[in-house]
Amino acid sequence: MALNEKHNYYPGYRINVNNVQIYYEYFDHEDPNAKVVVLVHGFLSSTVSFRKLLPQLTKSYKVVSIDLPGFGQSEKSTKFIYKLSNYGQLIIDFLDALNIRNAILIGHSMGGQISMHAAKLSPDRIEKLILLGCCSYVKRASRSLIACSYLPLFTWGMRNWIKRKDVKENLLSVLHDSKLVTEEMIESYKKPISEVAFIHSLIRLLRQREGDMCSQDLNQVQQPVLMLWGKEDKVMPVKTGFRLKRDLPSAELIVYEKCGHLLMEEKPQEICSEITRFIEQGITQSTEFQKETS
Repeated sequence: MALNEKHNYYPGYRINVNNVQIYYEYFDHEDPNAKVVVLVHGFLSSTVSFRKLLPQLTKSYKVVSIDLPGFGQSEKSTKFIYKLSNYGQLIIDFLDALNIRNAILIGHSMGGQISMHAAKLSPDRIEKLILLGCCSYVKRASRSLIACSYLPLFTWGMRNWIKRKDVKENLLSVLHDSKLVTEEMIESYKKPISEVAFIHSLIRLLRQREGDMCSQDLNQVQQPVLMLWGKEDKVMPVKTGFRLKRDLPSAELIVYEKCGHLLMEEKPQEICSEITRFIEQGITQSTEFQKETS
């Protein structure tokens, strides 16, 4: 089904993958041979974070946007092991369930790390990677914090933290342009984190999430990689992007001026242009440069 821009209609579906109910949105294309692009969101997010990319990407590609287990409208499973490598394997199994043989992954923040796991696990299935402000080099939670998560009051404390968490303030911290934060945007990002079960998924993620890929593992990601970064990113500073580029065998890095962590909201047209260029042409000769954008 195609995107209905006029009515902002997003065709959502549910599918069982490895005994977990997964919510996803699928946008078909009139060309049966069009490439498949899969969108993988980041921490505390969902499919909503890619909403501004859809009008452009769906013009040229088949697009699939997925809510990861524990997030958005997918199941807040008590059986899924919330490890990045498991998320990566789930992406591959999800492609199997949809009979998708080859795909290009676009991952934001934690979704970028998950996309790299999927690429490493199944190099013949993932054609290219596009990483947006990719979470990298984050270590596993300390043993003391993990131990505290089993205390009776920890869940109560986490629930109160989420309740007190000001979504507007959080959005302002990941955007360079504060004028982009509207009431509609706040509600879109607030809804997926309002469920009680979401708290328990966050705690499982805290306990089970391993550290990010080390340099040795990153060296094994052989696919062409396009990395897009905001120069004013406070969550994943741009120096992380330069380090990641050195560890990936075949990577291009583009840094956007006056842009924060949520690139998809701040520079949707610009990054869609680069994504299309990268998918059609590959890595450019100049693989590290900055873009001046107003």
